[in-house]
Amino acid sequence: MKVIINILIGGQAGQGINKVSKIISSIVAKKGYYTFNYRDYPSLIRGGHNFNILTISDERINSYTNKIDFILALDIDTTKIHENKLNRNCIVLNFQSFIGLGRNTNVALAGALIKLLGIEKQDLLNEIKKEFGTKEAEHAAEKGYDSQGSIIKYHLKKLKNKINILDGSEGVAIGAVNSGLNVYFAYPMTPATPLMNDLARKVLVIQPESEIAVINAALGASFAGAKVMIGTSGGGFDLMTEGLSFQGMSEVPLVVYLASRPGPSTGVPTYSGQSDLNIALRGGHGEFPRVVVAPGDPVECIEKTNESFYLAEKFKCLSIILSDKHLAEGEYGSDSKPNRSIKFSVARKIPGEGLVRATSYEHDKYGNTTEDSVIVKKNNEARLLKYSKIKKEVKKFEMIKVHGKKNSKNLVIGFGSTKGVILDAIKDLDYKFLQVLYLMPMSSRIKKEIQKAKKVVLVENNLTGQLGRLIRERTGIQIEKRILKYDGRPFLADELRKELGKI
Repeated sequence: MKVIINILIGGQAGQGINKVSKIISSIVAKKGYYTFNYRDYPSLIRGGHNFNILTISDERINSYTNKIDFILALDIDTTKIHENKLNRNCIVLNFQSFIGLGRNTNVALAGALIKLLGIEKQDLLNEIKKEFGTKEAEHAAEKGYDSQGSIIKYHLKKLKNKINILDGSEGVAIGAVNSGLNVYFAYPMTPATPLMNDLARKVLVIQPESEIAVINAALGASFAGAKVMIGTSGGGFDLMTEGLSFQGMSEVPLVVYLASRPGPSTGVPTYSGQSDLNIALRGGHGEFPRVVVAPGDPVECIEKTNESFYLAEKFKCLSIILSDKHLAEGEYGSDSKPNRSIKFSVARKIPGEGLVRATSYEHDKYGNTTEDSVIVKKNNEARLLKYSKIKKEVKKFEMIKVHGKKNSKNLVIGFGSTKGVILDAIKDLDYKFLQVLYLMPMSSRIKKEIQKAKKVVLVENNLTGQLGRLIRERTGIQIEKRILKYDGRPFLADELRKELGKI
C-alpha cells in the first residue's frame, strides 16, 4: 500500500491553524503514519492568509506536492486562494458548517477530517482531551466527526511504525541540552525565535538588548566556563560579525545557530531561503578557523548540534549551525533515532582556577598584547594549524551522506533543508543524492563523487548557487546544471521531480 495525502489548513493568524495540524499529525503518527507539516504565513500577528500543508504517508515523507486532497477552510478566502491546487476529487471542509462553535471551529474541522480518514472517534477524543481538557472542545470534535455521517474516504489502519514528530528547532534544542548547554543568549528574530522559546523551558535563556550584546555576553559567559550558544537570523548575524572575529582572536569557545531567511535587509521575514551560506563561511574580519554544519532534518539537527559543541570546546573555536525557516519550523514525522551523544567537559582553565586572560588584541602566550612581527606571524600560523587539526577530527563524523541509487551515474548535490524534497523527488528515478553536511571543513569525498558521475545537478534555495561556488573553490569543478529556487518558498517534490526530468 502506498498512501500520500496532502491536507491544506487555511485561515487567518490566530484561528488555530497550527493546533489543527498538531492534532491531526499526532493522531495519525500514533497510527504509525509518517507526516510532514509545512507552515506558510506572512509577517502579521493577526489576519492575513496563513496555511499549513500537512502530508501523510505510510512511507517516509519529507515534503509536499502541488495538489491538495483536503482543504480545511477556517475563512472564506482559503478555498479561492488555493483553487488551482486542488486534486479533482478534493474534499473541502468549511468553517460555515460549524457556525456557533467560535474558537473551537478548528477542532470541529479536525474531527470531520479524522472521520474521513477512517480513524476511530475515540482516538480523536483522546487527543482532544490531552490538548484541551475541556468539554467544549470535546463537543466540537464530536460534532465535526459526526457531521460526515458514514462517509469514509481512506481507511488508515494501524501500522507498526513508531513515529516521533519533531521540527528542526526542537532538534537543535535537544542536541544543545545533550551537550550540556548552560545558557542560551538570543534576541528574537524569525525564524530563530522558536529555538529560544523551546530552550526557555529547559535551560537558562537570556535576552539582551541587541544582537551585539548577545554575542559579547555569550563570549563572557563562555570565558567564565559555561557551555553557551547564541541564535539569530541573517540580519542579526550581520551585527554579530565583530564578535565572531573577537572569538577568533580570543579563542573562547562559541556555538552559533544561524536560521536563514531571505534577504537582503529585512527581506521576506517569515519565509525561507539558503542565501546565508556565504556569511556563515566568511562572516568576520581576519583569518581564523571555524566549523559550519548544515543538518537536513531534525534528527541530524540533534547530531550536528552535539558535534558543533564538541568541536567548539575541543578546539576553542567557532561552530556555526546553519538552518533556515523551512527546517526550523517544518515538522517531520520520523522513526529514525539519533546517534549517541558525545559527552565532554570543559577542560580549559577558567577564572577562579588561576590567572586567565582573553583579549581581542594579538598577544603572546601569557595573554599580553603585542605587535611583534615574529609573534604575529607565529599566531597566524597556529590558527591555520588549528584548522588542519579540526579537518582531521571531523573525519570521524558523517561529513556527507549518499542517498538513493548508489551506483547511479546521475548525481544531485544539495545541503540543509533541501534534503527532504530531494529524497522525495528522486524516488524511483535513476539518481543518487550527495548531501553535504559539513560545509567547513569540506569532505574530500565530494570531488570523488562528482568525478564518478556523468550528470551532476546542483539544487539550492538561493539565487547564485552558493554551495556550487564553494565546491568550485574547493575542487576546481564547476557544476553547470543547476536548479535554483529563490522566491522564499521551498521546493515541492513534484516540481523538483519535473525539473530533474528536463535535464
